[in-house]
Amino acid sequence: MTTIALSRPVAPHRPSSLTTSTITLDTHTAQCPAPIPNKHIPVCPPGPIPQAEPSTPPPSPGKEDEQLTRSLLYPADRYSHEERNTLRLYELAADEVAAALDHIARQPLPDPTQVFPWFHGLHPSNAIQQSFFMARKRALRRTPPCLRGIAVVKADGDLSVARLKGAIAPEEFLQRGGIAPEFLDIDPKDGFSVRNFQIQAAKSAMTSDIIVYGEDAATVRKLGWDIAAAQQRWRNGHKLMQHYIPHYNTFFCVAPFREFEEKHPDIVAVGSAGTLTGHVLDFFHQERREMYDMTQASEISHNVWLGPTPDSGSEEEQAYDVLIECSDHGRLNEAALQAIANAPDDETKQYHLDFPSSGSILAPTWSHAEADGILESCKWLHHLAHGTRPPHPTPSPDTDGDTPMATTADTTSPHSRPRRILLHCSDGYTETTLLAVAYHAFASGLPAPVAWLDLHTTHGRNLFAYPSDVGLLSALAPRLLQESPAQHGPSRALPANLKAEGQDEHENEPRWFTGFDGSFPSRVLEYMYLGNLGHANNPDLLRALGIGQILSVGETAMWRDGELEAWGPDNVCCVQGVQDNGIDSLMEEFERCLAFIDRGRRNGTATLVHCRVGVSRSATICIAEVMRARQLSLPRAYCFVRARRLNVIIQPHLRFAYELLKWEEMLMGAKGSETDGEAEGKSPGSGFKRELEWADIAREIALMNKPYAR
Repeated sequence: MTTIALSRPVAPHRPSSLTTSTITLDTHTAQCPAPIPNKHIPVCPPGPIPQAEPSTPPPSPGKEDEQLTRSLLYPADRYSHEERNTLRLYELAADEVAAALDHIARQPLPDPTQVFPWFHGLHPSNAIQQSFFMARKRALRRTPPCLRGIAVVKADGDLSVARLKGAIAPEEFLQRGGIAPEFLDIDPKDGFSVRNFQIQAAKSAMTSDIIVYGEDAATVRKLGWDIAAAQQRWRNGHKLMQHYIPHYNTFFCVAPFREFEEKHPDIVAVGSAGTLTGHVLDFFHQERREMYDMTQASEISHNVWLGPTPDSGSEEEQAYDVLIECSDHGRLNEAALQAIANAPDDETKQYHLDFPSSGSILAPTWSHAEADGILESCKWLHHLAHGTRPPHPTPSPDTDGDTPMATTADTTSPHSRPRRILLHCSDGYTETTLLAVAYHAFASGLPAPVAWLDLHTTHGRNLFAYPSDVGLLSALAPRLLQESPAQHGPSRALPANLKAEGQDEHENEPRWFTGFDGSFPSRVLEYMYLGNLGHANNPDLLRALGIGQILSVGETAMWRDGELEAWGPDNVCCVQGVQDNGIDSLMEEFERCLAFIDRGRRNGTATLVHCRVGVSRSATICIAEVMRARQLSLPRAYCFVRARRLNVIIQPHLRFAYELLKWEEMLMGAKGSETDGEAEGKSPGSGFKRELEWADIAREIALMNKPYAR
């Protein structure tokens, strides 16, 4: 365990009285990018071109049979076939398709060193990609001979209906319009990327036995012959270059789809009616389930709830009297809130209002009217939630200097029915953070930074804000405190769990707020946070969140002198020499890292796992821990962490994702060898079975990321 402590850069969002000395540092390599909103894929620096070339070459000729993944479809002699010249097409029944898919899911995958960098995509014309990965080892471009998967292809290409598990469309890997059918030249011809998830389905199809299915026998057979011809052409090309590859075959199945639905529902992803069956994990819907579990509405103050936008007309929506949606197009509606509070109570009425989203009121341009509008909105929300109305102002003296006698109606605050209020946005946290923090500070009488922290720690809400929100709330904080109804009662002390060490209870800004950019590290598990280098460089914030350990993956936090001793050297663990370059491995560090995280859990503290941006190296470690702790498959753990990383898209690169799939094997107790009985289609004794195959996982990730790609 290596520990390195250096001076910590301090980049305050404005001058603060808590900064007592000036520190000049070179922050060129240590500074962390600002939090990235969920609008594009974060950029992860790959580091310098590796000086050392990959140490493990592909398997040498002569050991192919030992390296090749076992499959029920190879050899294919047991299946009936049709012949056309030198081509063969093998027929499968629905039961045989299901058995083959079940068997392949139980086979161990090749070691990452055998399939990378080939999976990255090494096009002969792409000098950048080749020079980074290959240097002078041209052999690394060769197709690994250890691969044998199963690719399922739907003949008509319509994947919105009657889709089997992992099925792809023909156009995703096959070109049919030329002189002869051939596999697509899928490797990128230019540019550098270690996240070419979009090419994995095609690359895997080339190194798989292919099953074409559909109910139109003529269409299925025609596509089957085209694929068989493409396989032969691809194989001949490798022979010309004296590159060995296994002999892959083409199969077809024309069984009615209802036979799969009735006898093998576990491999039916989309039914014949075009609806998801729920038997096969879908990343898009799984992420939204995780998001719902994380952000479902909860009460943050008396009668004020925070959560995602409910479905229109749903019981959840009907449970509230006033719903305020925060969005980029929202506007301040304090007059509308006042009108609702002063109007005669009508229990049948439900009010829908809007409010500006977090980040939409920018620091350089906000006006006094906007600040007044936020404060007035908080006041009227409080009256609505408590069923109160403000007292009438004291009448002014007349021209003779006499003050009219106040009536009962003038001095009392009449009560109405308390209203249930929901502050909401699409994801339950992004657009609502500004209003939620402002209202909680106003209603509770806590300083804005402390109210922010209280929402996260006490109320369990995950929040994401922008630097402009930090500045705006800082400017509003004195007024929110001064006019808070909580300030008119007995003097309040800060809750013990929110009071920073050495902080006076009347201070409005704790030390961690200096340099705070609006984003807390992401709470993945109660004892594990995922964050970036900026979070690691703020030990005061980590303490306030209950984080007592730091796991630095490839990057090192930079602290002031003496911080490390105060933190405790044993509470820092560094993984060094791992760049985000698609070459360096993390798998060999999994056990050490997870043991450190578990040490923190057993000691009753949380661990921050960070790299530079907090989306690749550290996200990989967090996914591995979620897989271990919750006994989840890689696809489920990936969606779990992705949802909880809030507005930043996690981006473990191809090799890390593949290593996580191998980690799944280790956790499930997969064995590298098979018995003779298992080779005949029986399940290995370990009971291991992948939920999704590599090509399926990569394809799903690519589809999820496509809307955010630049």
